[in-house]
Amino acid sequence: MESALTLESLPLFPLGTVLFPGGVLPLRIFEVRYLDMIGKCHRHGAPFGVVALTRGSEVQRAPQDGPTGEAYADEGFYPVGTLATITALNKPQPGLMEIRCVGTQRFTVTRQEKLRHGLWIGDVQQMSADPAAAVPPDLEPVSRALGNLIDQLRQRGVPERELPMQAPFQLQDCGWVANRWCELLGLPLEMQQRLMALDNPLVRLELVGDILQRQGIGI
Repeated sequence: MESALTLESLPLFPLGTVLFPGGVLPLRIFEVRYLDMIGKCHRHGAPFGVVALTRGSEVQRAPQDGPTGEAYADEGFYPVGTLATITALNKPQPGLMEIRCVGTQRFTVTRQEKLRHGLWIGDVQQMSADPAAAVPPDLEPVSRALGNLIDQLRQRGVPERELPMQAPFQLQDCGWVANRWCELLGLPLEMQQRLMALDNPLVRLELVGDILQRQGIGI
């Protein structure tokens, strides 16, 4: 059995959202600690890690009693995250980057360190990708409802690059369908995190189907 790939000193970006494999993530970058990190990742074609916050804020804020070092507001994040690859970068003005990323591989943080200027790095071990799993007949309505939503967005004239999911649309794959619904449903962060970290894509899709039924979404 092939061992999981380990990445050392991976830049980590704690956010108030969960990035799923195959998901699209637009970001506006203006903090100094991330401008340099994102610039380096883009130049070298390297990924960074997105981890969901358990405490703290996306934007670093200094306390009233002092602006330096570890006095900054404490941040905590879940140990399971997703690698993000930058697919587009724009600099509309000095000190501002607008990027578009796609989620690739999930990982587990095995060691983390906060550097002097507030940037997190970590050693991570990549998790296995979701195995290919065909959508079973009893969950076809969940896949069909997602396909209908994509068709509706296209009919409204939404450009492909602005769709909340990117092609190819894998509507017969349990993991892909479940992940896209998780992004669309506005679920609580903790629930999104639990679903993303699940190893079994069929179970993830079954849980998504239950959520859709409870929310009264026609499937």
